[in-house]
Amino acid sequence: MSRTQDAVVGVVVIAIVAATIGGVAWAKQSDIGRRQHDAVARFHDVGNARVGNSVVIRGVVGGRIQAIELAPGGWVDVRMKLDRDVSLPEDPVVLLNESSLFGDWQATVIERRALPHDDAVQREVAEALAQPGVIPGATLPGIGKLTAVAGQIAGDVATVAGRVQVAFDDQAARELRASIRNVAEMSNTMSGVVRSHASDLDSLSNQLRAAVITLSRAANTVEITVQRVDSAATSKEARLLVDNFSTASIELRNAASQVRELSARVATTQARVDALVASGDSVMRKLNHGDGTLGLMLNDPSLYRRTDSLLAELRSLAADIRANPKRYVSVKLF
Repeated sequence: MSRTQDAVVGVVVIAIVAATIGGVAWAKQSDIGRRQHDAVARFHDVGNARVGNSVVIRGVVGGRIQAIELAPGGWVDVRMKLDRDVSLPEDPVVLLNESSLFGDWQATVIERRALPHDDAVQREVAEALAQPGVIPGATLPGIGKLTAVAGQIAGDVATVAGRVQVAFDDQAARELRASIRNVAEMSNTMSGVVRSHASDLDSLSNQLRAAVITLSRAANTVEITVQRVDSAATSKEARLLVDNFSTASIELRNAASQVRELSARVATTQARVDALVASGDSVMRKLNHGDGTLGLMLNDPSLYRRTDSLLAELRSLAADIRANPKRYVSVKLF
């Protein structure tokens, strides 16, 4: 009886030890009975990622985070254990992000071309690419950080709303209502104007349609005329007309050359006339200014008075000579 109890106790102890070992191995994600391969990703910061978090590839868990270690140069290396059948995509990139609202994190392996359009993420991946032998990685913002940013945005919105409430008082509301009323009145006025001028628009449209029809008829007439000219281009009248046009063009060319020669002569004559007019203008200017003898004679009034007195004296002298010729003329006979 005691042997049976001892055996049962031994079995229970062995089962407890085996269960403990299995639980510890499961908690540590030990590779028992299957082959796994390692991959190392490098980050500036791993956020709240922990050992044992899932590694997701194409939406499927393909491994676990085995270790998180500090690396030289301010980097953090994350060692991942990947299942035997899991292969990394081309040009892989690892993103650390939250997988649930309860703070669980995961490592997501994607292609580099599938990175989100975020400047910070792109910059972290570009800097990690310079590290050889590791997969570049970046950390996406956690829900806590997003919540903090959302709270900050909400505060800013509340501040803006308060300022809007302060600015939009009763006076502003009355002015806005008045503006809306003015817009409504202007709309009614414009509607009335449109209705009153609807007939004018209809008549204008009809006139425009008639003008288009007339233009179309004129285009058809021009086309028919062109066709007739084209068909008559080979007739004798057309050739005679072309010859007459050629003769007329030659005569016009000769006449144009004669006109050019005449224009050149007229230009020369005009230049001479301009020079003559300029000379005459210079002479008249000098006469007006009193330059020269003739100018002095024309512009000096004393000369006129002297000449007048001289003429008067000559008249009196002539009269005296006629009255007393012997006084001036002496005739002696030998």
